[in-house]
Amino acid sequence: MVPKFLQTGSSDILASIRHQVLSQNNNATKKPPVNPEAPDDATELPLVTPPKKAVIATAASLIEKCETYMSRADVERIKAAYRYADDAHLGQFRKSGEPYITHPIAVASILAEWHLDCAAIQAGLMHDVLEDTGHSKNELAKLFGITTAEIVDGVSKLDKLKFSSNEIAQAESFKKMLLAMSKDVRVILVKLADRLHNMRTLGVMRPEKRRRIAKETLDIYVPMAHHLGINHCFRELQELCLENYHPRRYAVLYKELIAARQNRKPALEKILKDTKDMFVRANIKGRVLGREKTCYGIYSQMRIKKVSFAEVFDLYGFRVIVSTREDCYRTLGALHQMYKPVQGRFKDFIAIPKSNGYQSLHTTVIGPAGTPVEFQIRTEQMNDIAEQGILTHWLNRGSESEIQTLTHAWLQSLLDLQQKSSSTSEFYENIKADLFPDRIYVFTPKGKIISLPQDSTPVDFAYQIHSDVGNHVSSCRINSQTRSIDTRLQNGDMVEIVTGMTAHPNPQWLDFVRSGKARAEIRQYLRSLDFDEAVKIGRQLLEREAPHAHLQWDNIPDHIWNTVMEEFGVDSRASLYESVGSGKASFVVVLHRIQTLMEQAKEPLKQEQHAIEVIVDGQVQTAQLARCCHPVLGDAICVFERAGHGLTVHRASCMHAQHAKTNNADRWEEASWGDNANQHFIAPIDLKVSDVRMSITNATQTVAQEGASIVGLNIPDDQNDPQLQLLVQVDNRIQLMRVMRALKQIPNVTDVRRKFESSF
Repeated sequence: MVPKFLQTGSSDILASIRHQVLSQNNNATKKPPVNPEAPDDATELPLVTPPKKAVIATAASLIEKCETYMSRADVERIKAAYRYADDAHLGQFRKSGEPYITHPIAVASILAEWHLDCAAIQAGLMHDVLEDTGHSKNELAKLFGITTAEIVDGVSKLDKLKFSSNEIAQAESFKKMLLAMSKDVRVILVKLADRLHNMRTLGVMRPEKRRRIAKETLDIYVPMAHHLGINHCFRELQELCLENYHPRRYAVLYKELIAARQNRKPALEKILKDTKDMFVRANIKGRVLGREKTCYGIYSQMRIKKVSFAEVFDLYGFRVIVSTREDCYRTLGALHQMYKPVQGRFKDFIAIPKSNGYQSLHTTVIGPAGTPVEFQIRTEQMNDIAEQGILTHWLNRGSESEIQTLTHAWLQSLLDLQQKSSSTSEFYENIKADLFPDRIYVFTPKGKIISLPQDSTPVDFAYQIHSDVGNHVSSCRINSQTRSIDTRLQNGDMVEIVTGMTAHPNPQWLDFVRSGKARAEIRQYLRSLDFDEAVKIGRQLLEREAPHAHLQWDNIPDHIWNTVMEEFGVDSRASLYESVGSGKASFVVVLHRIQTLMEQAKEPLKQEQHAIEVIVDGQVQTAQLARCCHPVLGDAICVFERAGHGLTVHRASCMHAQHAKTNNADRWEEASWGDNANQHFIAPIDLKVSDVRMSITNATQTVAQEGASIVGLNIPDDQNDPQLQLLVQVDNRIQLMRVMRALKQIPNVTDVRRKFESSF
């Protein structure tokens, strides 16, 4: 029997179970993703029922939803917008084969579920009219009003213009949407509904396109939903991103989650009973809801903490809804008397709300059988804001609230970033840095709370206070102790900034700041420097950091400088210094390139200096590594005997080897590795990136953290299709796989592949 609390508090869980049973009965093979029909009191939306294919395009369901909260006049306006959109998209079809109008209807239906007003739902119905048909903004304004026309225009992409790359086009469209949403937040709400339905129906796309759209959604739209506080949309998008980016991993986790439900039922039922009894003893009025961790949440925890599914104990939790703020703390005390709390797992988001207005008490306790269980304690109002966020503005019929104020402040901060960014690509980079949901909360000496991105530094803190404070940071004190300005701040730190009129930003700050605001302000200051001043700063920085790159500044040959200058597109050493001093080029990248060229000049490839031991027919033999496939210790290998040249080791999967075997099968032998424990190996890796400069910096640091090193680097000539080529020195295949996995986690890296043939 299913626990009662799961029947009432998490009908999304039951919905997924029902779907699973039906699917099994119908021999269905597709798993469900997240339930868009889950009720408001459901918290996590882990497993979703896929939307049914529409056989007939009809707006009947949309109209029914609108009639529940709209006036008759507004409903008629919605019908008129539907007829207009239906006519505009006549003859157009989606990749699934459905009439295209099914998509605008679905978007408008999502907006109606969010109880948005008439103008927003009209915009949802017509959001693709300007992009995909011959209709104009002026025509929309005349027929449906300027407000609706502005929302539609704000959502529409800049597809009529030609851009040098998809990345720039995406950034320009996002900037256009941002400017529109700063005037009317309904623009982003329509866009979120649009993206949500597209993600629900992404299965008809090619795998590589599904991955690209999923990553874009995770980078931009998931954090957007989080900042706006629309948690049900936030969680569903996360879940759909995982399902489309890592479908096999999602399938495994889904199966494990289903199995875990049965195993943990008795413990959950006991906790529910104990909690209800606690309410009676403490004389507290409230209700308890069951909640389940999403597949995405489980996957993230497994990846970050490097644990298996069996080691994720907090799969299930409880949400306690009480009447007053005081009851929240009373409930917390009663729970801690009933169950032992876990040290360090208590968070008070009531006293210190999140930047999106979220308030709740979080605590993890040791439940029956030693199972950790998380409780979230909040009032009804807090719960509404936690689930609906900015949507509470419309649910409460337009009343101004704290969440509205926070949203406007956030939108203004995005506009400030746009104004201080010199290019669309720079703005896009800065905005993504600030969008990620992981935040920390630190204090000023006067007790004011400052919200910053995870891993922020005192410099980020200073710029959050004021631009002038950031531009003149000389030192800082954290919790009354003098610390370096690049120290990573932790939740609850008290930060005091010491300024000096002679202190100014330098390019090195760009390598450790995390917030988009700090990055934009630093770059703006560096751009304001005159040429001579930038040259001086750039040279000083390179000279100071050269020893850390194991370089003797005065011993760098002219031909090395000439190569670096050519690669960075400058005609003099002074211009190179100026690029570093003004923040156009990273000093890390410049020094690393010099270091690589110096090493290549002395010792082009370390692997060629030593013979490799392999075992052939039980005998130890010496061999050379093939340059066509770059085998690494741990790869499956074979050897080729060439007259007068000895043995050459190839990867068993090497295309050249497989082809050559057909002609000279007698000269090929299977082989295994000998004793090569102290040997280094070279492997070429291709990285598809969205930002060359940032990716080189991050890749250099990432490879070093894994104990490997980059001995070669090719920077693409075509910046519109950036693909870095790295030559990485590793000890074995295991280390190579670790390096590649770490490179995949870099935000600006879209793909990582091991190459068979290098261009070095």
